Amino acid sequence: MTRQIGLRAKDHVTGLAAVLGVVSVALVFAVAGGLVPADGIPRSEALLAAVPHVNAVVSVLAIGAILDGWRAVRRGNVDRHRTLMIAALVLFLTFLVLYLYKVVLAGPTPFDGPDVVYRFVYLPVLAIHVILAVVTLPVLYYVLLVGLTHPVAEIPDTPHPRVGRVAAALWLVSFVLGLVVYALLYLVPL
Repeated sequence: MTRQIGLRAKDHVTGLAAVLGVVSVALVFAVAGGLVPADGIPRSEALLAAVPHVNAVVSVLAIGAILDGWRAVRRGNVDRHRTLMIAALVLFLTFLVLYLYKVVLAGPTPFDGPDVVYRFVYLPVLAIHVILAVVTLPVLYYVLLVGLTHPVAEIPDTPHPRVGRVAAALWLVSFVLGLVVYALLYLVPL
């Protein structure tokens, strides 16, 4: 039975990635749009205050995992690549859960700097970060599903290597821009 499920997933990677991407993006936008009620979610002021800083550390760790995973596969170490990319995904999911927790309970953090910085630096960086995050999700799901449903020997004959390079690059830029947003909100005195 398990093998049949695996074969079905293997045969429908693109569709599964698209569905997972749409569901994930819908969830994020539902939370950001205030459509998810905060009732029943335990509130911790200490955790809410820590989330941005914890997520900055998580982002740095994810960037390291993605870069090291990229190096590992270029050197032919597929097992290390797989481990690091799964670790990067777990870090991303940790970031996302913490971010959504904060947004549901406290809303997005307002930018308190000068209007010129807000308009010409913060908003463009935030917009590109969000767009890349949205675009990257289904691509990440695709490479993850190909990697998990195909034997290692088959993966070079799939779009995984090519699409994976694009996914990793988009993912890295999104994480880096997220750190810029964090710096503008919490570190740079404006």
